[in-house]
Amino acid sequence: MSKGKIIKALSGFYYVLAGNQIIQCRGRGVFRKKNISPLVGDYVTFQAENEQEGYIMAIEPRKNELTRPPIANIDQAVLVFSAIEPDFSTLLLDRFLSIVELNSIHPIICITKIDLLSQKDRKQLDTYAKDYRTVGYEVLLMSSLTGEGMEQLLPYLHSKVSVLAGQSGVGKSSLLNALKPDLDIKTGHISAHLGRGKHTTRHVELLQIGGGLVADTPGFSSLEFPNMEEADLGQAFPEISAAGAGCKFRRCLHVNEPGCAVIKAVEQGQICSYRYEHYKQFLEEIKERKPRY
Repeated sequence: MSKGKIIKALSGFYYVLAGNQIIQCRGRGVFRKKNISPLVGDYVTFQAENEQEGYIMAIEPRKNELTRPPIANIDQAVLVFSAIEPDFSTLLLDRFLSIVELNSIHPIICITKIDLLSQKDRKQLDTYAKDYRTVGYEVLLMSSLTGEGMEQLLPYLHSKVSVLAGQSGVGKSSLLNALKPDLDIKTGHISAHLGRGKHTTRHVELLQIGGGLVADTPGFSSLEFPNMEEADLGQAFPEISAAGAGCKFRRCLHVNEPGCAVIKAVEQGQICSYRYEHYKQFLEEIKERKPRY
């Protein structure tokens, strides 16, 4: 028996990295009977039939997992957003941040294509970057396809399992190609009709980059909050979570409750009003999602 990590799943085969070797494995039939599906990122015990093939015998408990994309045991999410084409969206960024925060995944914000901005729009983007840094997030600003600024991401990847995520067409594949040119990942052009890039990434795979493992994942245009409760959402906004400790009521939702320290912090400019508006919008989505009896 040997131990390793699944770095790719394709057509019923799981590719397990064990030391410097990659073993092509199948899952045991017992997994199907128990409705357990091995995921990319899983730590597994496998039995090798020979140097190239084997069977996965057991899956170790996961510290976290995402269903879209299907991946487990993620340390951090590199959230890649473009400054333009498609335009930078704080609403979509906050949606991504909320989901990774509640999955105990550390986020890093990368904004690409900053060289394509007008002077006025660049000033606005710098203000947004400052806002997110004040909350406590790392924000990396990068040029488009020149690779300038992309090298600043490499130290963050070392010894980590990272998910590269973001809206389609923002340059995730281009970023990976710049970090490791021999990957030669196909990049999709932006659809003029939809304003989105074509989904060029077909499966989830962990790539060895910068001394760590990086997942290139299909682009998203939206994300939902399937397992989130109303009371959990505040924990996904660090500044709301911190201010919420001073609320009069323990389960305050920070909307119209008396003695709410979060509302007071927004009024005093200590919490960005647009982040608070996004919080309220997500709260309504969670309420609407819950069945009514």
